[in-house]
Amino acid sequence: MSLVSNYEMSIKLDSMDKALMLFGEFDENIKQIEGSFSVDIVVRENEIKIIGEEEAVEKASRVIDNLLKQIESGEDINSHNVFYTIDMVKEGKDDKLDDIINDIICVTARGRQIKSKTLGQKLYIKAIKENDIVFAIGPAGTGKTYLAMAMAVNALKNREVGRIVLTRPAVEAGERLGYLPGDLQEKVDPYLRPIYDALYDIIGPETFQKHMEKGFIEVAPLAYMRGRTLDDSFIILDEAQNTTSEQMKMFLTRMGFGSKMIITGDITQIDLPNTRKSGLKEVSKILDGIEGISFVYLTDKDVVRNPLVQKIVNAYGAYEDKKKIKMVKKRGQIYEDRDR
Repeated sequence: MSLVSNYEMSIKLDSMDKALMLFGEFDENIKQIEGSFSVDIVVRENEIKIIGEEEAVEKASRVIDNLLKQIESGEDINSHNVFYTIDMVKEGKDDKLDDIINDIICVTARGRQIKSKTLGQKLYIKAIKENDIVFAIGPAGTGKTYLAMAMAVNALKNREVGRIVLTRPAVEAGERLGYLPGDLQEKVDPYLRPIYDALYDIIGPETFQKHMEKGFIEVAPLAYMRGRTLDDSFIILDEAQNTTSEQMKMFLTRMGFGSKMIITGDITQIDLPNTRKSGLKEVSKILDGIEGISFVYLTDKDVVRNPLVQKIVNAYGAYEDKKKIKMVKKRGQIYEDRDR
């Protein structure tokens, strides 16, 4: 890299272990910072040196400082942490990263801390704490369901609720699976597998099984909710974009005393037949402004999976926008031809 300036800044390290975690495998994290700000970063003994243009060096040092704070808080540094911290520094919002670092929700069965990783996720957690019904709408990988599960487990541990009820519509994602073998539970299990996976990760398979047997956790298809009143419960509806208008109304009216509802979904991935309207798309027009109900919209910036997922979400978003523009132009041309 040829530098247009030789401005230099140093950051002291109190251990080489931190340097190894910061740099990442094959120095991939540092390479990302260097490429984002056009600087050179080198380590000499217990010191990191950043060389380049003054403004770029200052921003790169802020990224490194924030990443070191995340390491000290017990965070595992991965490509998402690096990308997100770089974006926050570029937008001048890195002063808000401290709030995210210290926002621990609960600890998994393996001892891993679950916490919000983006500002959008922090607002989501805040909304859950302050409202009885929360709608979380956003693309895949934004932690909508996982964070809701973590909050539910936390509420159960603290005896804020007596049970967790997890549900989702049994809608096939563009495939026809036919008649599945087994009893009723075995037939619906494939649709509920993502919910099981999240709970296994948070509380462990054995605890999950015990809670299921004692009735502290209930996992069921949405159709099983009809006719029930759910008191003293933390209720999560996953994949809500695949509910019809009628199903959404049915679900929301199941809420009893001392309960909390979280509804999650991605309105860009609706698997309903074209003739059916998504209840999740419609509900914001009906319930917006009601006290105790909050709508949280997560974006591609809140994606915490492989960085390629964020790029895929952006690419599909841009493609859909182009399709809408073409449709508008086409309709306009039709009306113009009619006027002639």
